[in-house]
Amino acid sequence: MTAPDELRLLPWSGPEGKPCYLSTDDRGGYMSRLADNVEAVQLGTAAELLEEVSETLSDRDVTLEEMRRLAKELTGALRDVLRVATSRGHLLTVGESGP
Repeated sequence: MTAPDELRLLPWSGPEGKPCYLSTDDRGGYMSRLADNVEAVQLGTAAELLEEVSETLSDRDVTLEEMRRLAKELTGALRDVLRVATSRGHLLTVGESGP
């Protein structure tokens, strides 16, 4: 069984925005692979938004509403990327202290 300090932070939130964790010894299991895939999508979305921001900032005709929408999407993407980084950083630390 996984030790409490080896829980994996999942790339989605539970009820009321609380973090979800996975307890498993099988990093190749269904839930681990699902989390890996969701993280990959989140990182891809963040990369696409970054490109869109670069283009939008150079557009002098962009409206305030468009900038607000983009800022809202970027906030969500940054939250997702931070969660991925936290989860992966923790997994690296656990892997280094393991057998």
